Amino acid sequence: MKEYKTPLGSFIGGWFIDRKFCEDLINFFENNKKRQFKGLIGGAVSLQVNDKVKKSIDISMSGHDSIFDNYNNQLQKCIDLYMMKYPEVRKHYATFYSTIENYNIQKYKPGDGFYDWHCERNSRSVSRRCLVWMTYLNDVTEGGTEFKYQNLKTDAKCGLTLIWPTDFTHMHRGVISQNETKYIITGSYGFE
Repeated sequence: MKEYKTPLGSFIGGWFIDRKFCEDLINFFENNKKRQFKGLIGGAVSLQVNDKVKKSIDISMSGHDSIFDNYNNQLQKCIDLYMMKYPEVRKHYATFYSTIENYNIQKYKPGDGFYDWHCERNSRSVSRRCLVWMTYLNDVTEGGTEFKYQNLKTDAKCGLTLIWPTDFTHMHRGVISQNETKYIITGSYGFE
């Protein structure tokens, strides 16, 4: 699996999965209009729509759904490579396991995105999260992700799967494309 090079001290790992699986997930998304909803963000009490913070169309579903079988195999290879790069994850997180929440496929139309700096573990309700993963499902010029404290912007390249820690050390936001639609799939690894 081809690696997307990032600085070791960034704790951001990246590898490319097969484009075919990405195309299949985009087709699934576009063929399931009734399951789509406005993108949500975590609120103080519950999830909410706030287009000033995040504007997207999403589908949330279990990673156990058969559409994800081939993708899950690729994703597992990525987490295995991440744990080879950062062996402390495997050594110190004995109860750490694959996914703890639903997968979220997101579509960002031109000008849409996750505008605010955020991290994936920011309340008690998501305290079991340990690592987050995200795969870009299509190529988008100027449409990657910006990591605040790592001073790093990643490219939105089809198949690029990124894995990084969920905490405030990895505040990030979307790089907003004004001309292209961006598709991603994301989820978390955590503790049982």
